[in-house]
Amino acid sequence: MPKDHKRINGPEETVPYNLFTKLNTKTLLTKFEEAVCNGKRTDLRVPEEHRKIFLKSGIVSQAKGSAYIELGKTKVIVSVFDPREIPNRTDYSLKGEIYCEFKFAPFSCVKRRQHQQDTEEKQYSAIMKQALESTVCRHEFPNFQVDIYALVLHNDGSVLSAAITAAGVALSHAGVPMYDAITSVTLGIQDGIRLLDPNCEEQTLCEIPISSKQESSHGVIIVSMLDTHEQISQFYQYGCISVEDLSASVDVLKQACKNIVPVVQKCLVKHVLRTLNEDVED
Repeated sequence: MPKDHKRINGPEETVPYNLFTKLNTKTLLTKFEEAVCNGKRTDLRVPEEHRKIFLKSGIVSQAKGSAYIELGKTKVIVSVFDPREIPNRTDYSLKGEIYCEFKFAPFSCVKRRQHQQDTEEKQYSAIMKQALESTVCRHEFPNFQVDIYALVLHNDGSVLSAAITAAGVALSHAGVPMYDAITSVTLGIQDGIRLLDPNCEEQTLCEIPISSKQESSHGVIIVSMLDTHEQISQFYQYGCISVEDLSASVDVLKQACKNIVPVVQKCLVKHVLRTLNEDVED
């Protein structure tokens, strides 16, 4: 990857200072037990409780549609632009395309991110595109593509699911024809404990096997769902999860996706009322 010459880069062989702090003397199992102590997490949530959501549309004035979402400290902004002709396309396509670009702001993570897209961001862009293709009526704009840009302002876990939910609102705000509203939720599993909407620390602990039990499940699951049709538009999972834990986790995720739908509907209703009031005043 080319270096970013716009910024002053530190030495390549530097060591993060947090490796020498006293907190790193704790084992991963001890950290997980502290993250989930007596059935409560560090933010006083129960394991299968979602964080409070703040959702607002019409944030970016230059875009056709936009949305801003907060999940605790996680902050993501999504912009949708007008359909345009598919670049470098010679044949005619009966279905339009969706272009998704997922990007972490350089200051959004503990370790500074590069301005160019890395492998993780490209993977998240592909997953986001897969989730949104099922909800957009692509036959309504043949031979055109809709551009969707997601920018993470602060990463505190569950950023991909937050971006997909905000992208659904931004598409509705832009007037793009859709089959249904889409919501997405992340769930982490570690040692038989399911953590809904994990923060950054919890998500990191769920990615690593920390239990001595060989049959213990660990990993992260992201599910995107269309509410009215009750269809899963996207499923992404990494880690080692048993079939029983996976089946139970999907049921929890489906219910969590349904619980977010009223928040999305309320946000869209506010946008409609705000637009009507502006027309009346004019």
